[in-house]
Amino acid sequence: MELEELKASWNAFDKRLAESDIINLRMVKEMIAQKTRRAFDRIYGLNVYYFAVSLLILGVVFPYVYMNTPISTTSFVIVETILVIGLYPHIKKLNLLSKFNLEGKSCHELSSLVLQYKKVCHNETYWTIAIVSIAMVAFYITELGFNQQASYVLGTRVLLVMGLTLLTFALAYVIAQWQRRRHATQMQEIEQGLEELREFER
Repeated sequence: MELEELKASWNAFDKRLAESDIINLRMVKEMIAQKTRRAFDRIYGLNVYYFAVSLLILGVVFPYVYMNTPISTTSFVIVETILVIGLYPHIKKLNLLSKFNLEGKSCHELSSLVLQYKKVCHNETYWTIAIVSIAMVAFYITELGFNQQASYVLGTRVLLVMGLTLLTFALAYVIAQWQRRRHATQMQEIEQGLEELREFER
């Protein structure tokens, strides 16, 4: 009788131990998922912010500059068109990020989305450089070469505007590099989290 009781107690202990292991595994998985989700939320928020700033420049800032300065209509249309084209990578990234669902997709599917997102980010660098270069060249050609109302003269005023433009680009470059490092860190957290979560799918 004592042997039977001992066996029953041992089986009950084994059962509680197994349940405890399952609970611990669930807690670890949830902690990893939360960390991954937080990194994703920061990246998503950053992209939404960039998109909102781009729309603000496109719809408010540059139109305001156009209405309060002698910038020609041709220059305005060129720059606005290029700014609209420049929104494409933002829209592409937001579309990919909107599909990121830790609960509804497998780690393999999520890793594929991350890879696509990184490709868009890589191509965005060249896209942005090309777009900005074309916009600035077109703007200065139309303004300095064809805008008779502004009567630009190569002097202190024009050099000051060009200097401020270069300074703005330099500042934007520094900020972009800082944000890129933060972005890279968050992407590493997401990729590491997905790699760890993949262990729970086996």
